[in-house]
Amino acid sequence: MLKFFLYISLSLLFFTISFAKNVNIQENIELGFVCELEKKILKNSEYNYTTFLAKDLDEKGLDKFEIFAKQPETLLINGLSLFLSKTVKFDVKVVNKDVVLFKAFNKEKNYSESGIITRKSGELVHEITRGLKSDNLEKNISFYSCRKKEKKV
Repeated sequence: MLKFFLYISLSLLFFTISFAKNVNIQENIELGFVCELEKKILKNSEYNYTTFLAKDLDEKGLDKFEIFAKQPETLLINGLSLFLSKTVKFDVKVVNKDVVLFKAFNKEKNYSESGIITRKSGELVHEITRGLKSDNLEKNISFYSCRKKEKKV
């Protein structure tokens, strides 16, 4: 029950912010993070919002997760997924002193990836949705704990 509440809360947060203003880059940033996978929630034909802890998965964390934002609307995300690293046109781009929020779709609007990272706590939620136009919607929601990568002098 708690995981459904969490999922609904995150979804509402994404939709509320995205409907408010799709592009809202308030500051220039260049950040690097190292992130550790904490858990993953899967929804597909086999699992119905089943939670897996990182220790039960063969997946690694993110060694090189980078965010580059420049006013008024440039946002680049590298290291989270190949899809996002190659995407220049995000449908939702929000960058402020507290959060970075992004969402992108493929050309067919059948696949999307979104994420939100809180800059103070380093919590990252990454959601992949497949089959948006089908009855067999699949979701993969990953939760990470991130820390800022130290710059070498």
